[in-house]
Amino acid sequence: MTAHPPLAAFLKSRPPVLDRGPIAIILIEDDAAVEETLRHHLGLGFRHILALSPDPVTLPPDLAGRITNLHWNARDAMAHQGAVNAVIAAVPAGTWLYYCYNAEFLFFPFSETRSVAELLAFHAEERRSAMLTYVIDLYSTNLTRDPNAVSLTEAMFDRAGYFALGRKGPDGQPLDRQLDFHGGLRWRFEEHVAPARRRIDRIALFRAAPGLHLEADHRFGIPEYNTYACPWHNNLTAAIASFRAAKALATNPGSREAVGSFQWRNSERFQWNAQQLMDLGLMEPGQWF
Repeated sequence: MTAHPPLAAFLKSRPPVLDRGPIAIILIEDDAAVEETLRHHLGLGFRHILALSPDPVTLPPDLAGRITNLHWNARDAMAHQGAVNAVIAAVPAGTWLYYCYNAEFLFFPFSETRSVAELLAFHAEERRSAMLTYVIDLYSTNLTRDPNAVSLTEAMFDRAGYFALGRKGPDGQPLDRQLDFHGGLRWRFEEHVAPARRRIDRIALFRAAPGLHLEADHRFGIPEYNTYACPWHNNLTAAIASFRAAKALATNPGSREAVGSFQWRNSERFQWNAQQLMDLGLMEPGQWF
């Protein structure tokens, strides 16, 4: 098999790395913070990463054994849907999976001292098969210096301005334990963001199951997977610190002239730790102490 095989061919070969999770699927759209994204998620304890990219990615030798770089058009608007559904169909039922894009970084309660496997083991004990994550937009303080809005050393985010709206089903009735979450750059610059892309909720951590299917809007076809908690008490939630919205707003022709700066009165320096996000209520430890 080539060094950058197609995703479909790799999955069809049933390699041993698919036998056990948690497995991370990382869609690489451009060259922003690629190595940093991969290292961050390996540091959380993912057993293996499937790095999907249209062009080969040069992996540092110390990362190569835990990462497989596969050919996939990650720049396509529906790239996440096709890739995630293909992996769901290829792994054993019950395997924990995660997906994100480059320049996105997963944080969960106590993630500096506990692994993602510990997190998911507790979540499974609470009979949960999916975990809600909030996508928290990061952005550079200086768009002249960082025209793609990415700065790992001076990243900012919004400490306020987040809200949830009731989610209704096709019949117009409220859905049980489902909400549409909003905030960050998608809210502040909503005139440049398509309505279907303004939500910041993503079910990024989930267990593969027969018939499970990811929809284009980051929700799953099994309603329980889209809930924020079980009926009895609050459950764990996580956050994905993401430069993706800032990159799009700062570089797309339709919005870049309108964005002089992303900073506002509620901007705060991102400290790259889970406690900061928990203190602001941007993720929930639930019953995990």
